[in-house]
Amino acid sequence: MKLSFSTLGCPGWSFDEIYATAKDLGMDGIEVRGIKSEMYAPKAQPFKPKNLDATLEKLKASRISVSMLASEAELGLKKKEGASVKEAKAYIDIASRIGCEYVRVLCENAIFPTGELDRELLLSQYREVLDYARDKNVYPLIETNSALADSRVMRRFIKDTGRDNAFVLWDIHHPFRVFSESARDTAGNIGDLVKYVHVKDSVRRDNEVEYRMMGYGDVPILDALRLLNDAGYDSYISFEWLKRWQPDLSEPGIVFAHFVNYMTYLMRQL
Repeated sequence: MKLSFSTLGCPGWSFDEIYATAKDLGMDGIEVRGIKSEMYAPKAQPFKPKNLDATLEKLKASRISVSMLASEAELGLKKKEGASVKEAKAYIDIASRIGCEYVRVLCENAIFPTGELDRELLLSQYREVLDYARDKNVYPLIETNSALADSRVMRRFIKDTGRDNAFVLWDIHHPFRVFSESARDTAGNIGDLVKYVHVKDSVRRDNEVEYRMMGYGDVPILDALRLLNDAGYDSYISFEWLKRWQPDLSEPGIVFAHFVNYMTYLMRQL
């Protein structure tokens, strides 16, 4: 398994700072979800045409990949019907250009279901995105969040796409926190569909989710890693620290280093 971190955890950092940290910590990948004030990856400085070759050379020299471009494309919402598919396609285009295999799409950007999701629209839009990506060497992965954090619902949804390039981003946190699924139940339902994994830790306090550094919450991360390892999973485990949305969380330099140390400890137990 390969280690990566999401740039969601370091909203104030330049790409040079992000890259230097990934290199110093021996990371395999960088998951791009915002660089400084620019959330839209196709417009981010490292991926602009004048900078792209230098960015790719820098990453290649250190054997670090862009593990994923995490879009904000919320499929299945009527209020964002046109914009979401357009964003997903733009991310697929830039991912194909830089050799990034995975793009993240969502059913809605919410941990808990809001009731706004239109399943038929979601299915139609995801099919359109999958068809667009088919010949571009990019997988548009749909995340286990909101209603699709129920892994039984996710499995039925993937089957109903009728597409052989439909796969899942398993955010270990969401099925456990939202639907009280065990790691074994989630893996049993969607394990064969998982191409990429998000990890973060938390506890539930007074009906609110309180995020913690890895190992200080109760999310069954080791259980999930064991199941993934037993299944031969060899893709990314990417750390999602939500500092962009919660500025009071601990600083990225601290938590990223802790993540690497903690994951090294866990992997020795597999």
